Amino acid sequence: MNKVYSVKVENGHVLFKLEQLLEDKHISKNKIMRDTNTDYKVLKRIWTGEIERIDITVLTRICNYLDCSITDIIEYKKD
Repeated sequence: MNKVYSVKVENGHVLFKLEQLLEDKHISKNKIMRDTNTDYKVLKRIWTGEIERIDITVLTRICNYLDCSITDIIEYKKD
């Protein structure tokens, strides 16, 4: 099942791919929460796209943990 969330923004869409990335890497939401010391609510907002501002510290912590780039987690697609 594709777990990429698309949020319409001005002139395009933002794709939130964290949940799919976790599934692909077989990492549970609880494990990433514990291992990165990131609040569940913060992570949930990132994987569902219900976020208005992105904390770069949290995002880089997740990227470091998953050994990925920011665009593996969040991507902007212009219309």
